[in-house]
Amino acid sequence: MVDEMKARLWRHDMNLRSPISAAPQVHATRAHLFLEVEVDGVRGLGEISPQPASLHGDPGVDEVLREIEYFTLRQFIETAQREAQTPNWARVTHFAGSRPASYPASALLEMALLDLHLRGQSSTVESHWPERFATPIQVTVSLLDDAPWTPLDNAAQVRAKVSTAEVSLERWHKLASLERPVLLDFNCSGISVQDTLRCVALAQTHVQVCAVEQPFAAGNVVEHARLAAMLDVPVSLDEGVRHRRDLDQIVRYHAASLVCVKPARVGGYAQARTMIERAHQLGLEVYLGGFFESPLARRANRALARHYLTRPSDVSPVALTGDKGVLVPDSWGCGFLPGPDLENAHPLLNRHW
Repeated sequence: MVDEMKARLWRHDMNLRSPISAAPQVHATRAHLFLEVEVDGVRGLGEISPQPASLHGDPGVDEVLREIEYFTLRQFIETAQREAQTPNWARVTHFAGSRPASYPASALLEMALLDLHLRGQSSTVESHWPERFATPIQVTVSLLDDAPWTPLDNAAQVRAKVSTAEVSLERWHKLASLERPVLLDFNCSGISVQDTLRCVALAQTHVQVCAVEQPFAAGNVVEHARLAAMLDVPVSLDEGVRHRRDLDQIVRYHAASLVCVKPARVGGYAQARTMIERAHQLGLEVYLGGFFESPLARRANRALARHYLTRPSDVSPVALTGDKGVLVPDSWGCGFLPGPDLENAHPLLNRHW
């Protein structure tokens, strides 16, 4: 029987240490949404970092905020009151509707409830998903600007943001000097199969291209299949991976052999886990995506990746600035609680029931 429940929602904008130019936009500052759910004195904290505005099928931050307030939290409260107990964190994915913002909103609530569940058991996310693999690190750089790149540290692979636009020889030489396999990330900017083939062929004269990520629009499995049949490296899909049926379509059309699963995009960790298992059953290789998360979500992502995945994934330390007062380390759950910058800020939403 639940005696008391509270929920607080904050938005905190944080800067990347080094801005990254992608084909449609420059990533410099990202909004982070933090949701704290407290049940009978036990607190759980979740996080997502939505796009500034809707892009490639992903909703913008304002859409996600409306979804959280008017749909996700209301359904959660109604369920908790009807059942007289907090719904299990893994059930939250079933709250998601058909709106683009439903999945990231559900992912935010799910993570807060997962953290709450782990804290209630005096456990950690690493205990929940014990490490089975030394998942290699992937880092992201851009060939579309002259911004400095963050240190590679122990990265095994580089994701390079590209488009069909011309890249300077100096930039290619800099990428080659990293001496790492390169995943070319087009972010849906490919014009045609032939243009993409030309770009990949040029890249291969400078670096070891290990895969080509999402050159065409999300859902365009036909053009990706045509490209995959002509390339001598794997095609990967990222923006086109949101649901298990996407995996089935990818395999049906032979559109890719790699997929990037992002927990916030697919509806949370329960759905990400299911999609990873389904992809492996279908013969697809999987890596975990994520780039803007604070240490909170990055720690949970890292635990999930190390439990399931051997492909290089976004599991490196976070390259953010201005995040020191946002979170404070803690021994349980996903490892953090709200810091003074959140505790002293006026929440966007504050409910008590």
